[in-house]
Amino acid sequence: MPSDALLTRLAATGRFTYGSPRALTVSSDGSLVLFLRSSGPEDPVERLWALDVATGVERLLAEPAEGPHELPPEERALRERTRLWAPGIGSYAVDGPTAVYALGGRLFRVDIATATVAEVPVAGPAFDPRPSGDRIAYVTAGRLYVHENGGNRLVAGESHVTWGVAEFAAAEELGRHRGHWWAPDGSALLATRVDETRVPRHPPADPAQPATATPEPAYPQAGGPNAAVELHLLGLDGARRQILWDDVRYPYLTAVDWSEQDRPVITVLDRLQQNGLLLAVNPATATTSPLARLSDPLWIEAVPGTPSLLADGRVLTTVEAHDTQALAVDGTVLTPSWLYVRRVAGFLGDDLLVEGNEADPAEQHVYRLGPDGTTARITHEPGVHSALTGGSTLVLTSGSMETARTRRVVHPGGLVQDPAVEIRDLSAASPYRPRPILDRVTEHRLPSAVLYPSGHVPGERLPVLLDVYGGPGYQAIAAESGRWIRKQWWADQGFAVVTIDNRGTPNVSASFGRAIFRRFSQVALEDQVAGLHELAGKHPDLDLSRVGVRGWSYGGYFAALAVLRRPDVFHAACAGAPPTDFRWYDTAYTERYLGLPDENPSGYDADSLIADAPGLERPLLLIHGLADDNVRPLHTLRLSEALTEAGRAHSTILLPGVSHMTPDGVAEDLMAAELDFLRRALPS
Repeated sequence: MPSDALLTRLAATGRFTYGSPRALTVSSDGSLVLFLRSSGPEDPVERLWALDVATGVERLLAEPAEGPHELPPEERALRERTRLWAPGIGSYAVDGPTAVYALGGRLFRVDIATATVAEVPVAGPAFDPRPSGDRIAYVTAGRLYVHENGGNRLVAGESHVTWGVAEFAAAEELGRHRGHWWAPDGSALLATRVDETRVPRHPPADPAQPATATPEPAYPQAGGPNAAVELHLLGLDGARRQILWDDVRYPYLTAVDWSEQDRPVITVLDRLQQNGLLLAVNPATATTSPLARLSDPLWIEAVPGTPSLLADGRVLTTVEAHDTQALAVDGTVLTPSWLYVRRVAGFLGDDLLVEGNEADPAEQHVYRLGPDGTTARITHEPGVHSALTGGSTLVLTSGSMETARTRRVVHPGGLVQDPAVEIRDLSAASPYRPRPILDRVTEHRLPSAVLYPSGHVPGERLPVLLDVYGGPGYQAIAAESGRWIRKQWWADQGFAVVTIDNRGTPNVSASFGRAIFRRFSQVALEDQVAGLHELAGKHPDLDLSRVGVRGWSYGGYFAALAVLRRPDVFHAACAGAPPTDFRWYDTAYTERYLGLPDENPSGYDADSLIADAPGLERPLLLIHGLADDNVRPLHTLRLSEALTEAGRAHSTILLPGVSHMTPDGVAEDLMAAELDFLRRALPS
């Protein structure tokens, strides 16, 4: 397929995701699987569906109603932070027979049994609705309401304070995307109260906005003040009590679980995320008591699903053992030394389901941990597998290098060998079957891959494109084809595409992931250069006299870093949304790894790119969306200013109205622009 035709196809199909089921939820009794899916491969509008587990029949429950669907600011921010771009029903919540969703500020209730949809009158544009019986809690303009009996009751709200919504640090960096939780019996709510008055706000960077436009959202910058976050118990009768813990020592509220009526559980961390508590909440007194203390001399790396209180009163936590991420119950290690745990998926009967890997970090499998200590792998095909449970039903999501689409298979009895039902995937199949050559290189055994152009003839020397991320929290090398489609496109433009997961990226070993503590640039640059050279020794068609590098976000930072500090290795770079000085990045992410700027000034100086600007001697393309509220545009603008002041030529693309995750169409246009830049920048 010609390169421009594939880019058009990528944009039209949402990068081959339109029509794929996502946002799966298994009902508590295991009888239904709810999910979102559009009608086909070029339809971006998502609808709500249900699969009857017993019959295998899919039913359409709800589709977007006609009318205005302008997203309120909170919903736009949520879709940005959770990487949801498709229009239509972007998210939903379920309680028993009822599902609810907000669309463009309008609120809808779905009777799951009859597929009846009713619009619910609201006090204003609704965000993050959560049902409990006949009641629905939702947020409007930072105020928390409950809809009941046809009316809307204000439960909490005050000027200059936000109720019931996750603050920036929680939503962006700490994994908590919500701010209100129902009691199991629907009699009360736990809700966050967020005061951002101390957090700086900045004028809009987008010149397309008028000078009088609303300033950027409050952004907690490394070393500066965070939002003040409280948790309150709100009765429907107007009663209010603040939940008490040492929030001076432990300012981050990272998780709330109210699945047991008399014992809500919360997790709190200190600012550097080296110490934390799992706390039981007494709803009668609004006091807390510790269930477990968490600590790590570097930072707490909690497996999703931990820490948690088990049904028998024991506590499940993440620990480091045998250089892996392991699980422990009341401090006793539960998982075997050969298993690196990535996520706790839930329970299936008395067995704990976890996702993890063994020797090969490119794969992820699902394991059952029995109460007798036995561990059994239940997925066996090479690839990346994950699990959901509800009642006795197990849903396995599986991707591999051999299949064009990800499969979602429902096992009604919870056993993989039982008869199964597959949720239909209506997405387009990619015309590519990428064949990356996976390897482990250097003494650190860095996961790596090389992709050649389709039909490459051995002996033909190729310019190299290092397509990189390299930062904490994201693994680029994975055995599923979807990760490689765009990389294969780059290869087919005439490059040998190289990708390397340097130390600091996850899922290899505990020491591997923690090697970037208090230092980003040194480890990443050393590993990428060493890995590139070793791969060139194994692949003689890699021409190291012509090496380009591209990346986005942390990958954009690395791309700029590479040409500024190692121009002997890297000859041109495309740096998208690069954080050019981590003093300007957010608190929770930056301080977890680099500490406070005042306590580690040399580390922040070493990782800043601004002082390197006068030394630029290679072509550099900087790209940034001017509506980016993750890596703010000031990062690129200030590096560009420093380069200009030093008389160093460079190129920039600034994108009005575009945020951190570029939407369909824009990303493909940027790929074409990057290709043109690299072809001109690299010697032929």
